[in-house]
Amino acid sequence: MKAVVLYQSAKNFRETAPIHFPAHKARVDAFHARGDLIALGTWADPREGAMAVFRSRAAAEEFVRQDPFVLNGVVASHEIKDWNETLLGG
Repeated sequence: MKAVVLYQSAKNFRETAPIHFPAHKARVDAFHARGDLIALGTWADPREGAMAVFRSRAAAEEFVRQDPFVLNGVVASHEIKDWNETLLGG
């Protein structure tokens, strides 16, 4: 079972995201390199937030716990949902 993280952008994310993006990107790269982060991206309108797919709930929880976007208010709220993946292609 995979886990999906849903982020809701904070109202001031356009100002705060660039400040914290380098640390957030480093975390994204580390989780991807170890195989725990499968996919991620913002919605077409980034004001609506973003979504990420993780190999497990434990990996998703670990990511969110120290994500600079969460810790520094770029993200107003987040939710982790378990996902019964049927098809995930490239």
